[in-house]
Amino acid sequence: MKISGFTIAKNIVKYHYPAKEAIMAVLPICDEFVINVGKSDDNTLEILRSIKDPKIKIIERVWDGSQREKMLSVETNAALAKCTGDWAFYVQTDELIHEQDLGRLKRLMRKYLDDPDVDALRFKWLHFYGSFYRYRIDPPWYQKQDRIIRNNGTVESWGDAYAFKKKDGSPLRSKKTGCYIYHYGWVSNPEKMSAKRQNAASIGFARLSDNEKKASYDYGNLDRFPVYFGTHPHVMKNFIQDHADSIEDWLRIKRKYFWSPLLWFRVRYKTFLRRKDPIPK
Repeated sequence: MKISGFTIAKNIVKYHYPAKEAIMAVLPICDEFVINVGKSDDNTLEILRSIKDPKIKIIERVWDGSQREKMLSVETNAALAKCTGDWAFYVQTDELIHEQDLGRLKRLMRKYLDDPDVDALRFKWLHFYGSFYRYRIDPPWYQKQDRIIRNNGTVESWGDAYAFKKKDGSPLRSKKTGCYIYHYGWVSNPEKMSAKRQNAASIGFARLSDNEKKASYDYGNLDRFPVYFGTHPHVMKNFIQDHADSIEDWLRIKRKYFWSPLLWFRVRYKTFLRRKDPIPK
């Protein structure tokens, strides 16, 4: 069994994406990792080249911004086309896998390797927001998605590259992994978060609220979101230590929930409850 990892990357420093960490987190179970690097305004290419591992395969492309929101899926499919594995494991540059899940994921890929009725493996989602210890469970924050696909030419990325579909229009047949994707795209300082959202709007896959048009993004009162008590992928250690709002939030959480076994044992737990309405500011 051969496993290909793949991603796309552009302006990872400018917009505060933990791209190197995302790659390093999944690299141990990959036999190759394809990175489609777009022409950037920062040292994105140099950072990714600094991953000194023979598994890394970098392709350089000039991304066509005129494609608007389709650009990201076009570039994702360009990276997928270079994958040679039986399975292709996609991570965006703000999505990480916990090291404790790698063994299980590899076992599941081996289990379904010869099962023609399995097109993909599905993950649960932890959308962290404003703090590395808060996450979203309200709409439109999706709570499950496929990230490992069978690499047989029948599956492709679509839309703004948040998901995959069968090329012939038939349903994608997925199996649950029980594992989490740690999504960190919404944990940045307010200035970088605002710049990131404005960049998303310029590409065409986001419509900005009045709050997002400001120079400094306002996360609001973080107490209105569920608490994440568990550990994070170890490669994110420096990112977390450098985020002052998260450090402050974690101290408040420890004071408030000192009695909780979830805190004592750093349990990687996500509430089973879902909101059907957006969480108010």
